[in-house]
Amino acid sequence: MRIELATAPGNPERPNEDWTSVALPAAGPDGSQDQGGALVVLDGVTPPPFETGCVHSVPWFTARLGGAMIELSGSRPELTLSEVLAAAIGRTADAHRDTCDLSHVRTPQATVVMVRWGARRVEHLVLSDSALLLEGQDGAVRAVLDDRLDRVPREALRSHATADVYRNAPGGFFTAAADPAVAELAVTGSTPRAEVRALAAMTDGATRWVEVFGAGDWEDCVGVLRKEGAQGLIDRVRGLEVGAPERGASKRHDDAAVVFVEL
Repeated sequence: MRIELATAPGNPERPNEDWTSVALPAAGPDGSQDQGGALVVLDGVTPPPFETGCVHSVPWFTARLGGAMIELSGSRPELTLSEVLAAAIGRTADAHRDTCDLSHVRTPQATVVMVRWGARRVEHLVLSDSALLLEGQDGAVRAVLDDRLDRVPREALRSHATADVYRNAPGGFFTAAADPAVAELAVTGSTPRAEVRALAAMTDGATRWVEVFGAGDWEDCVGVLRKEGAQGLIDRVRGLEVGAPERGASKRHDDAAVVFVEL
């Protein structure tokens, strides 16, 4: 088994709000521990420079949430990944509900990719615009995406005020914030392990190699990861960003996190 992790801030003068971890061994969804593992990738949502109702930073939140998720993924094999996420959100909310307004629309939040594998099955969960790639034994790559953010009118996302109307709301998009019920809205699934050769989880700071710059498709992306590793993909994105024109409200450089696993 090969596992590579890499993450880099979009701006070295700001803290990295992405978070990632892998647990080995971890009990798989079938209860087996040999050949088992779990990974979590979070992309903290950068708040606007005004009131969020919380005294804590986004990195504080992602570290708390991610730590709870990776621990529960490995120690509670009887829980589904949706249940793991719900429990982790609840645990994190309990850690600061006495000091913060968790009902605030901009309370700290994150996108989520979570994978847990055992000897027989590979479980996955995706919430919001981070991505999971599953490579089959034939080399074909399936992208597991939550596309609800893409369905929100582009003009609505140009300001924080209009975006807030769609944030964690019916007809909008969803992130892991303070409400455990959002876990039931995540994109989930399970694949026989024998059908998965490799997998990659990444935040949108890394997926822009495909989705923004069009430097290749998802199969090409896995090819880069296999040859150059997780940091190699991030380095490619940074190289493309340097010469790219400004894209309106989009960040020129974004925090990026990648986990690549060859099973």
